[in-house]
Amino acid sequence: MLRSSKTVITVTGRFVLPPKSPPLAFYSSTPKQQEGGPSMGSPARVQKLIASQSDPLLAKEIFDLASLQPNFRPSYSSYHTLILKLGRSRHFSLMHNLLSRLKSHSHLYPVTPGLFSHIIQIYSDAKLPQQALESFYTMLQFDCKPLPKHLNRLLQLLVPHRNYLRPAFDLFKTAHRYGIVPNTKSYNIMMRAFCFNGDLSIAYSLFNQMFKRDVLPDVESYRILMQGLCRKSQVNKAVDLLEDMLNKGFVPDTLSYTTLLNSLCRKKKLKEAYKLLCRMKVKGCNPDIVHYNTVILGFCREARALDACKVLADMPSNGCLPNLVSYRTLVWGLCNQGMFEEAKHYVEEMVSKGFSPHFSVFHALIKGFCNVGKTEEACGVLGEMLRHGEAPHTETLGGNYPEDL
Repeated sequence: MLRSSKTVITVTGRFVLPPKSPPLAFYSSTPKQQEGGPSMGSPARVQKLIASQSDPLLAKEIFDLASLQPNFRPSYSSYHTLILKLGRSRHFSLMHNLLSRLKSHSHLYPVTPGLFSHIIQIYSDAKLPQQALESFYTMLQFDCKPLPKHLNRLLQLLVPHRNYLRPAFDLFKTAHRYGIVPNTKSYNIMMRAFCFNGDLSIAYSLFNQMFKRDVLPDVESYRILMQGLCRKSQVNKAVDLLEDMLNKGFVPDTLSYTTLLNSLCRKKKLKEAYKLLCRMKVKGCNPDIVHYNTVILGFCREARALDACKVLADMPSNGCLPNLVSYRTLVWGLCNQGMFEEAKHYVEEMVSKGFSPHFSVFHALIKGFCNVGKTEEACGVLGEMLRHGEAPHTETLGGNYPEDL
């Protein structure tokens, strides 16, 4: 019995159709077929029927019934469509059986690697990396020649699973046996995986191997290694890698600089961070708000808020305007160093530029003025806070302040 939302078709040797609805897809292309019983139509028509079914099991029934017709051969598109329908609905056993059936007739069909690329993705979505890997080898049994993009897709699916990093690496190393030459993306996928797992030596080996095998690294290749080095607190080596990158004519991207600036600031190498920030524009990459804010935060963390003020002052001339985070970080740094008048100046500046300071900015300034006995200034900041619709925090009003506040 075939079931759909609108019709019920009972199969008892012959097809019985609802009396008031036109046949679903059954028509005869020749008088001879009419004598032997109703036909489900041409292979193209059957493929359309299968593709239109939302129920994969109903689509499978249509495929099976059509295959029973004399001299009927399903099209490759029917196989392709049904295999993916079954896989995406997690009917893996049925999908595998249909693949086996397709393989037994593979001499009749030009099976494409694209089918297996989809199957690998289906198994990945189902968190079945072993089946995804096996599907790659099944593709080879169909005499399909995989391309680097098919290798890369499988590598991307395998490497996030720690237990499959080594099998992925083995596949990468033996890819040439299957006529695949790993490309830059292949190397980047493996380098990133090994860097993430802390195997920097293997990542470096792969990077050097690229040059020996005439595979040109790209900006991402360098960035991956830089990030790996910075995770291991080897920021000096990461900077050396940047220099090598520049000497070879590459223009680092913004994320490469963000990685280095953040690492330099965390290692308290603020002079080097500021120099790198200044060099960026000269080297073809304009510093953005993230780069400036990273250095401002670095200076403020090390009680060098006045240096952070200089960084903020440089921003407009380099085509980057301070944002709310820039000002908040700077006010926080100044207050921590007891420079409340300077902090108040930047609060006024940010307000004049349309920014609404967070209550924490007002709180730090009010508390700071009160702690040094400047109650009048504290009241002025509190009034400004209320004008901006910020409700004072309980700590703002409940601290150990002078009685006249």
